Amino acid sequence: MASQPRFVYPSIPATMNVNYLLVRPTRWLLMLVCVWSVSTAFAQTKTITGNILGADGSALPGANVGIKVANRFTTTDGNGAFTLTGVPNEAVTLVASYVGYMTQDVRVAAGQTNVRIVLTRDERVLDEIVVTGVFDERKRMDASIAITTLSSRQIELQVPNSAPDLLRNVPGVYVNSSVGEIRNSVSSRGITIGSTDGSFGYEYVSMQEDGLPVTNTTYFSYGPDFFLRADATLGRLDAVRGGPASVAAANAPGGIFNYVSKTGGNAFAGEVRLKYGLLGDGQNSLGRIDGDLGGPLGRNWFYNIGGFYRYDQGARYPGYPMNVGGQVKANLEKKYARGNLKIFLKYLDDKNGFAQPMLTKGYETPELAPGFNSSATNFPDAFSYSGQDLVNGGRYSFDSRNQVKSKYKSVAFTWDHDLGNNWSFSNATKYSDNAVLYNTLGGVIPSSITDLVPYFFLGGFGAGLPGSFTYRSLKTGETLANVAVTGGVPKVTSSQLPGQDVLPNSVLLIPLSFYDNTVNELLERFSIKKKTATMSFNLGGYYGYSNAHRYSGGDIALATIENHPQLLSLSFTGVPLYGVSNGVPITGPSGTYQITNPVGVGQGTGNLGAYISFNATQNQGALFFGHTWNLSDKWTFDWGARYERVNIKGYNVRPNLVGSPLSGGTDGNPLTTFDNNRLDTLGTYRFDYTINTLSYSAALNYKLNDNLAIYGRYSQGKKAPDLDFYFTLNTPQNLKLYRPQVRSTEQIEFGLKAGFGKSNLFVTPFWSVLSGVPVGQIFQDTNGSYYFPPRTYAKYRTAGVEIETNVYLNPHLSVRGVATFQKSLLDEYTVWVANANGPADDTQLSYSGNEADNSPRAMLNITPTYTANKFYTFLTWSYLGARQANAANVFKLPAFSQFDFSAGYTVSKSFQLALNINNLFNTYGVMTFQRPGSLAQVLGGNASFSKKEYDAAVAANTPYSTVGIQPRAYYLTATVKF
Repeated sequence: MASQPRFVYPSIPATMNVNYLLVRPTRWLLMLVCVWSVSTAFAQTKTITGNILGADGSALPGANVGIKVANRFTTTDGNGAFTLTGVPNEAVTLVASYVGYMTQDVRVAAGQTNVRIVLTRDERVLDEIVVTGVFDERKRMDASIAITTLSSRQIELQVPNSAPDLLRNVPGVYVNSSVGEIRNSVSSRGITIGSTDGSFGYEYVSMQEDGLPVTNTTYFSYGPDFFLRADATLGRLDAVRGGPASVAAANAPGGIFNYVSKTGGNAFAGEVRLKYGLLGDGQNSLGRIDGDLGGPLGRNWFYNIGGFYRYDQGARYPGYPMNVGGQVKANLEKKYARGNLKIFLKYLDDKNGFAQPMLTKGYETPELAPGFNSSATNFPDAFSYSGQDLVNGGRYSFDSRNQVKSKYKSVAFTWDHDLGNNWSFSNATKYSDNAVLYNTLGGVIPSSITDLVPYFFLGGFGAGLPGSFTYRSLKTGETLANVAVTGGVPKVTSSQLPGQDVLPNSVLLIPLSFYDNTVNELLERFSIKKKTATMSFNLGGYYGYSNAHRYSGGDIALATIENHPQLLSLSFTGVPLYGVSNGVPITGPSGTYQITNPVGVGQGTGNLGAYISFNATQNQGALFFGHTWNLSDKWTFDWGARYERVNIKGYNVRPNLVGSPLSGGTDGNPLTTFDNNRLDTLGTYRFDYTINTLSYSAALNYKLNDNLAIYGRYSQGKKAPDLDFYFTLNTPQNLKLYRPQVRSTEQIEFGLKAGFGKSNLFVTPFWSVLSGVPVGQIFQDTNGSYYFPPRTYAKYRTAGVEIETNVYLNPHLSVRGVATFQKSLLDEYTVWVANANGPADDTQLSYSGNEADNSPRAMLNITPTYTANKFYTFLTWSYLGARQANAANVFKLPAFSQFDFSAGYTVSKSFQLALNINNLFNTYGVMTFQRPGSLAQVLGGNASFSKKEYDAAVAANTPYSTVGIQPRAYYLTATVKF
């Protein structure tokens, strides 16, 4: 007798228990289910194999096929082949569906074990099977959710800037991928609409691979897109917006975006893609290879393996590549009579850079400043140095060529089992080991050489110092500027600095980011489902454990304002003033002080130069319930609820540093200020918070006929703060002042789903409210250091409509369009205004009632496609409407259009060629901006940019900084399929 399958539930260490009531029942339930199921694992069944093809004979990979009555499905491999096990040994009806094709029922006789299914094109996609964001598989016409699915073919035809960039094809979703492959921002329906920083771009959405989050934690400079790449192994992308995410996803009420991998089929199949690109309007090169292959591996065993590797100089080439590396993904599937078991493996080792703000002229019609074109860079030449680790001992090393190194190792298991009598069980488990090492620019801030704040920041010198500062080029040794300071008043005595026509007597102040992140995670999701003739019930649980460590800090470099800037050496000659004690000035010896080290990097003085250790464990447990009730052939009601418990426990270690200019710091030389900090004390700040939330959602769907349905949904979702909130608890003041606050979402949506001939239309009006959003600010104190004012919380309200349509005009011409029209308001929004330095005279200013910043009123993506035999071509027009630049509504970032062109030719069944041109007309479309002003004003944030300051900046044509969309790029792709 064949050996029985055995499932062993992984033991969880005591340190990983979230709550006895949540975790312990999970283990017992899984054990009972296993014992019950093994005796029925092998019934009298047969296996059906086959292929699903288009009308032109082309294979349809990723198509769904399954037993109609049992509602169990599998997907086709890269050659359109499938294997369906556990089929009753009798005549059955299979249902086959594929995005863009008409769903077909196929009758299979009792003795038949092989079938060939041919689907005809149908742009309606009304019969598409929905599996993400629902508790039971349903046709899109019967599902009361807003979902868009991109097939592997749709994905293959594009060359996105990043994996999240694919979501520009989804209505209601705002994507900012302007900085490159990582640190993107993704939001839906106004949830996180105010965020312009990619490091906070995923707080309210769940970015998933194969049904589980890529990572269960997000915080500053760490998020899912560090480990998420789209390559030839990607089978499809499911995008769910709105309400269902409140109960179907972990701590992510804004949406679910699931990247589903290809799996192997009953025949060996594979492909290799070779891509060559010219980026930065043809200035820089890219080489990339993708591969994917899969097939059978013994009786009812199937495998798939693939990945990519690429070398990419980047759109703005600094002299070293922006993106180098790749990933390998593999999965192994065992199918048996009543279900399947899958194992997923992934290894990613990638290095990525991201674009920095560029100096820009003009507020109504922004253009890059003179001397900068779309491929210009403000990254200096490669440099490296080491510094003293005052927390852990030893030294840390920084090399600008490292940029952001991401490593991700994961293993995941999924198990789906039919228990019989319309009971089924599903389980998914993943363990991952994640690491992100930053050695990159943390920003670029133009700064006047007559601003005394940077001098204090770098050297600890006070405003009363007598002497002069000298700037020299590290490349040539030439003196480029001198600034004399008398009586606390700086004056430029000579200047040959580049960029005088852009910003006279100014340099680039470049904060350098050093982050060493390591995160270990265990994720577990299970559910048990019961179906009756008219209902389905789903009860499940979720457990997530994350152990996160971060060591971070940064130094400061100075550079010239020009394309490919030069690093600068800064020195001071004279008698420095360090402060006043009992009315007596504290001065250093007369001499020449070297403020930057030999490569041009300076150290923040005292605590401004502190490197901090952050440590936290996150235990997250949830119970969820979903119920679907087919009230009649036309009416379907579904609802669900989710109880979630999140515990964050940890500690932060912050050194109390003192500048030691008189003793000389590390090297004992007081004239080298770049290493004068010394450790006084180490402060450890511990925290332990538990947050309980309850979310729910309910909807009613009415199907008028097979081509027309409407639905309505109401949802209340909750969101616990991410780890970045707890990492701010690194001073006694913050630890005492801050308490985590739950963020809430309230959403109402209606949906119209209609088919007209071979075309379709989806219209979804929505209304959402997001509250409890923290507003972070940082100000300069009286002693020159910086402090955080008391945190305020904002409330956003958004109303809009999403439109998705596929119009089939004739056999050769079709049009796909997605559009979002919305308006977002600040129901509640209060900021602090720093007057003089220090908190004593800080005041509050309300922007409540203003339009939300960075929220476009219109987003469109329209693609007409023409096909003729072996040739295809399409042109995508993307439009992003005007957006308020900040909460004060002082000006708008202008609307812009982007056009992407593609053409391809099928040379033979196994060989295809494609040409893509992204940003065809090389438009400079502004995605984010950084306010003009001094260092202190820039650190105050864009919200501090007032109407008065804006009017003055316009009158003086003062430059500011922006990040625009990626410049024009050309790609040629050769694909070999076998």
